[in-house]
Amino acid sequence: MSARCLLLMLLAASAFGADPIVIGSKTFAENYILAEAGAQLLESKGYDVDRRFGLNGTTIAFEALKNEAIDLYPEYTGTITEVILVRPELASLSEIRDALDEQGLQLLNPLGFNNAYAIATSAASAKRFSLRRISDLRNAPPLRIALPHEFMSRQDGWPGLQAHYQFERAANGIEHGLAYEAIRADQVDVIAVYTSDGQIVQSDLVILDDDLGYFPQYLAAFLTRKNVDGDVLDVLELLGGRLDDRKMRELNLAVLDPNASYADIAYQFLRDEGLISASNQRLNFYDDLVKNTRRHLKLTTIALAFAIVTGVGIASVVYRRKRLADAFLYFTGLLQTVPSIALLALLIPVFGVGQTPAIIALFLYSLLPIARSTITAMLAIPASYRQVAAAMAMTPGQEMKFVLMPLAMPHVIAGIRTAAVISIGTATLAAFIGAGGLGDPIVTGLALNDTGLILQGAVPAAGLAILTEILFGFIERSLVVPHMRSSARPT
Repeated sequence: MSARCLLLMLLAASAFGADPIVIGSKTFAENYILAEAGAQLLESKGYDVDRRFGLNGTTIAFEALKNEAIDLYPEYTGTITEVILVRPELASLSEIRDALDEQGLQLLNPLGFNNAYAIATSAASAKRFSLRRISDLRNAPPLRIALPHEFMSRQDGWPGLQAHYQFERAANGIEHGLAYEAIRADQVDVIAVYTSDGQIVQSDLVILDDDLGYFPQYLAAFLTRKNVDGDVLDVLELLGGRLDDRKMRELNLAVLDPNASYADIAYQFLRDEGLISASNQRLNFYDDLVKNTRRHLKLTTIALAFAIVTGVGIASVVYRRKRLADAFLYFTGLLQTVPSIALLALLIPVFGVGQTPAIIALFLYSLLPIARSTITAMLAIPASYRQVAAAMAMTPGQEMKFVLMPLAMPHVIAGIRTAAVISIGTATLAAFIGAGGLGDPIVTGLALNDTGLILQGAVPAAGLAILTEILFGFIERSLVVPHMRSSARPT
């Protein structure tokens, strides 16, 4: 691969603007609506807003805030005391704010509703197993319990609930939005819900009484850093107290309509409250597509460029030393065995969230196909070619430049092409840690059970993979002599 091509890749990767005000959200419908309402309100006041929705759980969202990958996101007082601060004794809003202040954070005025956790069952299961209170789970027969993954591990979730009520029950993890589908299909008996969920009524669920008072209040409010522009926060404070429990349930129910998006619902809410005018319009589908595609290309291009330099560079040095070559391939192969989402999570403690850990993960995943193809190609070159180079008194560098690399180039490009396609697909998972890209609509669609949104990310990603294949066809024609091109090889 020529230095000119690498330079073009790096220049393309750097041709992206700086981040504006960044608003995040977790992966459930209500958080999307609240974050979108805040984003649209800011845009109506002339601010440029970047949406980093679908951060996979409280830990990642909070890490994104602390590491300044996002500027704010909707959070809940109970989650702050139980999970973030781990200080359940904090009862009042002023106590919570004082504790956050010590960490350079602040909580804006509550939006007006309480969205607590609750345990729910279908009406049929409630009757069949005599379930009215959470205490009834203690002596109930074996039940099929499915809970959101975060709820199964957090302090104010399933482990604490079982200890508080003194029972032990096995449970399986499930995405929050899919839990309602499962209980309606009679595939599970008990799920965890948010009390403001619109699906509770739609699915005819029975909320089990929290008879021992386990769950605290979960007042919704925007959590932000103290160094965020005060004018921005003043705009968001306009949302304070405008959503009661009934209104939030209505909005959460409205988002279940396949013909309505969470952006439309947030927009209509702001219109009804007189906070924005009809002239304020959110980004349309094509604007979102361009924005997500640009960021997706940024992530994959930077990662691929560094993987080419590293993979080809190391492989061209170690290929003659079998132990070093095997060790390098073993290391890069070992990286491929780590699940993508797990690798992203492992990088968070070191690099935070956002684009940096995503680029590093994509870089690591791209190394194996590039390194393996380069080493294999180098070893397959007949010894006679090296003998000719030696007879011509070539230096090792000249031998690599004029003999070995041109002969290996078809295989090297094939490895890079494979790495590029893998990177494009894997980059969709980067949305879970706030890196953006075409994974954003996919993650949102999964959370809202919206096939249309999923396709808005999946189809362009597939299109990018196809275009990448075409692009590398042109690159091969420019760098490989005609008789060595893949298209010229006999089948």
